[in-house]
Amino acid sequence: MSRSLQLTEARDRAGLLRVSSYDVALDLAADEATFGSVTTIRFESRRAAETFVDLKPARIVSIHLDGQPLDPETLDRGRLPLRLSEGGHELVVDAVMGFRQDGEGLHAHVDPADGRRYVYGMSFMDAAPSIFACFDQPDLKAPYTFHVRAPEDWTVIGNAPGSRVETVRSARAALWEFERTQPLSTYFVTLVAGPYHVLRDDHDGIPLGLSARRSLARDLDADADELFTLTKQCFDEYHRLFGIRYPFGDYHQAFVPEFNAGAMENPGCVTFRDPLVFSSRVTRGERIKRATTVAHEMAHQWFGNITTPRWWDDLWLNESFAEYLGNRVTADVTQYGDAWIHHAYARRQWGLVADQRPSTHPVAGNGAVDAGAALQDFDGISYVKGSSVLKQLNAALGDEVFFAGVVEHLTLARFGNAEMADLFGCWERAGAVDLSRFTEGWLRTPGADHLTVDRDAGVVRRSSPAEHPADREHSLRMAVADPAGAWRTAPLAVTGPETPVALGPDDAIVLDPDEDTWALTTPDPISLARFPDLLRDTEDTSLRAAVWNTVRSGVHNALVDPEDVVALAEAALPTERNDDAVGATVPWLVGRLVPVLRDPVAGLGRLHAAASALLGAAAEGSTLQLAAYQSLVSTTVDPATLRAWSTGTDLPAGLTLDLDLRWRVLVRLAGLGEIGWADLDRALEEEPTARAHVEHARAVASLPEPAAKAWAWDRFTGAVPVANYELAASGHGLWRPHQEQVTAPYVERYFAELPQVPRVHAGWVLGTVTQAFFPVTSHEPGTVARADELIARDGLDPTVRRNLVDATDDLRRQVAVKERYGG
Repeated sequence: MSRSLQLTEARDRAGLLRVSSYDVALDLAADEATFGSVTTIRFESRRAAETFVDLKPARIVSIHLDGQPLDPETLDRGRLPLRLSEGGHELVVDAVMGFRQDGEGLHAHVDPADGRRYVYGMSFMDAAPSIFACFDQPDLKAPYTFHVRAPEDWTVIGNAPGSRVETVRSARAALWEFERTQPLSTYFVTLVAGPYHVLRDDHDGIPLGLSARRSLARDLDADADELFTLTKQCFDEYHRLFGIRYPFGDYHQAFVPEFNAGAMENPGCVTFRDPLVFSSRVTRGERIKRATTVAHEMAHQWFGNITTPRWWDDLWLNESFAEYLGNRVTADVTQYGDAWIHHAYARRQWGLVADQRPSTHPVAGNGAVDAGAALQDFDGISYVKGSSVLKQLNAALGDEVFFAGVVEHLTLARFGNAEMADLFGCWERAGAVDLSRFTEGWLRTPGADHLTVDRDAGVVRRSSPAEHPADREHSLRMAVADPAGAWRTAPLAVTGPETPVALGPDDAIVLDPDEDTWALTTPDPISLARFPDLLRDTEDTSLRAAVWNTVRSGVHNALVDPEDVVALAEAALPTERNDDAVGATVPWLVGRLVPVLRDPVAGLGRLHAAASALLGAAAEGSTLQLAAYQSLVSTTVDPATLRAWSTGTDLPAGLTLDLDLRWRVLVRLAGLGEIGWADLDRALEEEPTARAHVEHARAVASLPEPAAKAWAWDRFTGAVPVANYELAASGHGLWRPHQEQVTAPYVERYFAELPQVPRVHAGWVLGTVTQAFFPVTSHEPGTVARADELIARDGLDPTVRRNLVDATDDLRRQVAVKERYGG
């Protein structure tokens, strides 16, 4: 097992070394399990000292430092010790590396649709040394030159422009040479290689590219115009905002299989998860999600790639900026002007929930003692809360001062590294007042203020978490509906614990309907009682989203009776006209709310009726109709109806049974125990795509049969190794409501066997598997107690502990709702 780099070690090594260049030769045509990797690193040592280079090989062929051989046996848990004299050095590492299936390192995938093989590099967070030898930390940047031997029918794309220079017919291989890159951090380095379907375009002197597996060629062709248009619009806007041109040559967007994240901002070759190439019909909300992801990764070319945080405790300088600018630019210059509405439904709760957990942390200076710990902080705080804080700061400073400071920051640290203090110094020189109070309250203090309405006292109360006290000022708006249902909106400045407000006794109130601040808001009883009637007639999409967010926060904190939320859904869903609202709200209602109702079966039936009414009101062929039908599938309990739908029978006019809809129905049938394992196998054989394999795993694990649960469990323990997407789907399928008799043995097995899981899963996937296999349907105080017992155990892997803390907090809150409201 390798070690994760400590912050103290990174500082020591950065103070010692200056890396001049990397030259990396990879042989991807050797065999399907491993690849050759020869790395030449040229660097200087500022003094005589001992340090180490990071390396995670399958086998070492040879190592030479300044021409002298080093003993490969000195490699210890991913670190090769180096004894250096002062001055220049050359390290050459010839190694054999292993292809991976966990979405990290050099990931290899065989497309089940046609048997073709694809690879891509993900060097993020401790993974680069499994591709090439390196000093793996963000502040030892250097230029890279790649040379790649690959099968002759492959295309190879990297961080810099490259071309095929020679074909070796006898070996059925080709040699590719790549230009020298700009200075890059190790975690940006990528390579995408395989028989990819590639499309090309250009804009404003920048060569553009798109690629995906050949089995997705038709789908990529269908989406290409939209993707290229989004990319061009975003480039124009980022060039206008920054006044700094994109400096990394080509801009290629590669859609790759089994990618863990949404995307990764590698300069010159951004990688995306390939379900973002839509092979089935999707809602407008899904298209907005893709558009904001494209814009997010483009923002990173400046914040992250031109200027990189010195260490991961400032990762917000990457992610908060990309989240804010990605949504802003998408809303401002693309066809998706409603991107902030999508953000309200799809992202707001992710951040608010994270900020209320025991694992909450500051936006900046998050205490990332090592790279492994930092990976856990790529969460709703670093993305959504940080974005909100920047949005607030921009509103206070104005664009002129905000971007003047940003441009100076990017210019001073061009192709280098910087810290939070550097950026704030730039803002203050650009004309901002002293920002120290803002920094302390919003960036360095974790937790969210809770804003509530006290009608009797006629005030809005502000309180911060007891464990994280703060004195934050909020500039927001307050929406008020009078007894006749007419809404009015007024500004509200919350500057202390109590802020006077003028309210009628029957007025309904929504605080912060436009997401102007970062705060937890929950509804008072009078407003909650009025929301069903109000939402029937409210067309303002921001206001509708704000109502749902305040209600969801109320349930999360056991302050709202779930039965009242079902009543709201019955009234609101049939009048909804935004598919984002449906796509975000109904899965939460079904997955989180129904299980804590006093009568879950009756509650699900009421939601089914609401979804049916929405389907009847939606225009034929609209994306709202699609979202309504997806909701109908998740709430249907009649097996005859589901079986008819699974064959395309009795579908509403305007819908066709594509891959996504078919497997939605099959997974639902499996969860109800109304389909056989053999039937699922036949469905997979009929259309054996990568997506179908994942959904087949979800469906099999969902069957209420001991053999199916054992099948899923073998993936958790590593007894049956599978790739990351199938692994996560197996965990999610295992825990289904109303299957407690079958899943009961796995509650204790989860806690008993989880400590050993790091022996078979690592990195990103370790966090995923901890969450995916957590017993979410065991709404018992004893389960929470058992989780707390394990969390407190000494020696538990930090990644496991962090993800277990988060999953346990969610379960604890659901148990609290059931105990308070009799579920």
